[in-house]
Amino acid sequence: MNAPLDVIFIWHMHQPYYKDTVKNGYVLPWTYLHAIKDYFDMPAIVEATPGARAVFNLVPSLVEQLVDYAEGQAVDPFLSKGQQDPATMGDDDKVFLLENFFSANRQRMIEPHRRYLELLYMAGEGKPDSARERIRHFSDQDLRDLQVCFFLAWTGEAARRRFPEFRQLRDKGEGYDEADKALLFATQRRLLNEILPLYKRLHEEGRIELALSPYFHPILPLLCDTQLAREAMPKVTLPQERFRHPEDATAQIRRGLAYFKELLGIIPQGMWPSEGSVSDEALAIIAQCGLSWVASDEEVLAKSLDGGLGHHHERLYRPWRFATGHGDLGIFFRDHRLSDLIGFTYSQWEPGRAVLDFCNRLRQIRQQVGGEGRVIPVILDGENAWEFYPDNAYDFLVGLYTAIDGAPDLRLATCSEVLQRSTFEGRLHRIHPGSWINANYGIWIGHPEENLAWDLLHQARQAVSEHHPGASQLLLACGSDGDQLSRMLCTSLYAAEGSDWFWWFGDDHFSPHNDRFDYLFRQHLSNVYRLLDLDPPPRLLEPIKKKSPAGLVREPAGFIEPALNGRVSDYFEWLAAGLFDLTRQGSAMHSADRMLQGFYWGYNRTTLFFRIDGMQELSRLLKEVDILALHLITDREYRLPMQRATSQGLLLIKEGGSWIPSNICCRWAIDRTCEVAIPLAALGLQPRSKLFAAVTLTRDAEQIGRWPSDAPLMLQYEGQDLEANDWLI
Repeated sequence: MNAPLDVIFIWHMHQPYYKDTVKNGYVLPWTYLHAIKDYFDMPAIVEATPGARAVFNLVPSLVEQLVDYAEGQAVDPFLSKGQQDPATMGDDDKVFLLENFFSANRQRMIEPHRRYLELLYMAGEGKPDSARERIRHFSDQDLRDLQVCFFLAWTGEAARRRFPEFRQLRDKGEGYDEADKALLFATQRRLLNEILPLYKRLHEEGRIELALSPYFHPILPLLCDTQLAREAMPKVTLPQERFRHPEDATAQIRRGLAYFKELLGIIPQGMWPSEGSVSDEALAIIAQCGLSWVASDEEVLAKSLDGGLGHHHERLYRPWRFATGHGDLGIFFRDHRLSDLIGFTYSQWEPGRAVLDFCNRLRQIRQQVGGEGRVIPVILDGENAWEFYPDNAYDFLVGLYTAIDGAPDLRLATCSEVLQRSTFEGRLHRIHPGSWINANYGIWIGHPEENLAWDLLHQARQAVSEHHPGASQLLLACGSDGDQLSRMLCTSLYAAEGSDWFWWFGDDHFSPHNDRFDYLFRQHLSNVYRLLDLDPPPRLLEPIKKKSPAGLVREPAGFIEPALNGRVSDYFEWLAAGLFDLTRQGSAMHSADRMLQGFYWGYNRTTLFFRIDGMQELSRLLKEVDILALHLITDREYRLPMQRATSQGLLLIKEGGSWIPSNICCRWAIDRTCEVAIPLAALGLQPRSKLFAAVTLTRDAEQIGRWPSDAPLMLQYEGQDLEANDWLI
């Protein structure tokens, strides 16, 4: 018990391939924005914190995009509009600014800056379709301030501390001129050029370990064989065409390794396979390519072992070895709970309290399983969580690294060094085929949209094999040799194999940029045909992503069991719930249009659950609003009025035009979001019946908003057979 417990942080850095290879332009700005905020901040925090250590998993196609931006070769619509002088703008340019330059976390990135918040109010707080009527209120000075405020808000805290120009501009606050803008973008360009040298230097100093994913972030097991999905999901509906190209999996890995060696002079030893997705064949290919370790999720381990994870999950906290024909491959499995606490929960805590809680949890695990030979892998996005934290999580991360480094019973480590000193001989001879989500591949295959995308990918790959001389050798080399045409062809095909397009197809995730992701996938495939001097199939001209009626994003896919705490404390809590986008519903009162954002609903055998998301934290919204009410209609009409200061109350029933309290007690929690639980028996729902729902906000006994504004949402209740019909979970 005297040995310290090893703690590994693996920060996964990834963005889709936003570049149109043929047109040589960037469709979306997120690589640039996360670069100036997260891709610099994260290693800079390690460098600035004595004793800090971590593993950074960089996706090669992301690194390629960072190079383009650093060299000034990448241009996206946000960057070009941000640099344009408002005096030269037409109305369409100004509308673009108002519609897009408030794309930032309101609580952490907009509200702390008085001028930025003032501009948001002037723009109508982003009310849909209002930008064109609002631009007349914006002077050139207002628009220039908006440009600067947006790109300053996306600049990380470590960057502000490293580059005094950012603080100088932030202190000015407003009244920016074109010289200020030029200084802002020139300084961000300097920052971009420091990112990759910083990672390289820290790796060479042993402060971090660099790992990688396959080049364009594909789901390796599905490249090897889409039929494999049926092993983890026996009832899944698969694409018409079987995609089986393990050579593509090999090429994506080899191209990534070659790129890292060429660009950074580093050959990574480890890999986070895209989305933690593994299979026997994929792991054998990874080992054959010379890598020594990979990482996946704890549920994959649980389903790979007879008897699961054991008492206190003690089998989780080991560096396992996977036996392949090319030697053993070290394999780590992420602690799901600890990773999600950082990703979803601690952002709303005071940093010191969050650090203390996390370290206490580490010590509790150590007391249960010991320290000698034990390791806790904490693995999550290294970019997306931080916008929910104050100051881009600077104080939290510095405090976390410092606390663990200063603790005699805990030790920060990297994967390679843990493997080097490990004496644990536990071996896995088979791995459950799955990912970090539900230990299967349901997010990327099985839905009609996803299956269509796989069929279109299969057809494009067949076209390459049939119409390009020496295609097999070309594809295996992944275009690293040969003429420019061949390299562009390989880039377009393998970019289309990336996981991100399939993530947004189907109805388990939604984004205001769904149409852009759909376009990019089809554009990559269309480029394959054009480069082969063939006409793209007409089907590639049609969107794959179907628009749902009246804001419907998805129907419930399985039973849910959320913890009623007013927070999304786990990625999976509401993943199987139905979802409506309330921003597409509108409100009866225009001033309230942008108050509410999402409406989730689901159930298990005993309880109906609802979740209402606001454009800002619900607890803060309800400081200005007296009552948030949920309205339900079956054969009768029900109303549940909720206030922030209470957590339970009686369901009201409408009788003779009046609301009469029932004896049905309901529970709720209002914090970052509002989560509600209503006894299922209270509503007397029958299988395959309909339930109608609406949400209202009331201030001083006056209703100030209703969602939807006209007809209520129609919810389909499948009953207890829902799980049997489920394709996702």
